[in-house]
Amino acid sequence: QVQLVESGGGLVQAGDSLRLSCAASGRTFSSYAVGWFRQAPGKEREFVASISRSGPWTYYADSVKGRSTISRDNAKSTVYLQMNSLKPEDTAVYFCAATLRPSSTVATSNGNGMDYWGKGTLVTVSS
Repeated sequence: QVQLVESGGGLVQAGDSLRLSCAASGRTFSSYAVGWFRQAPGKEREFVASISRSGPWTYYADSVKGRSTISRDNAKSTVYLQMNSLKPEDTAVYFCAATLRPSSTVATSNGNGMDYWGKGTLVTVSS
């Protein structure tokens, strides 16, 4: 009963930055932990980052740690993923997903435990 829409993807050069947005509607947004996942064509979905309901807890994949920041604005029902120093290997469709489960379960699930998904936004990083 929550709808998610991602935006902010595009074609960028290696070293550039992007801020992805995940806008939610349909239910109280603060009830959900939210995660970002990505999937390249022919590859498995992988975890990127997650954030707890009210925002005090965040988790990052090693591949993006130190150059990415996940945040949320519950008043706007939006979660953001700021990605800096983008690399060609960051190229993928990025999805946001929400769950009523604790945020600590998101990082290790590869998204399998998430309840609601957006349709994704494509990030392409050229070298």
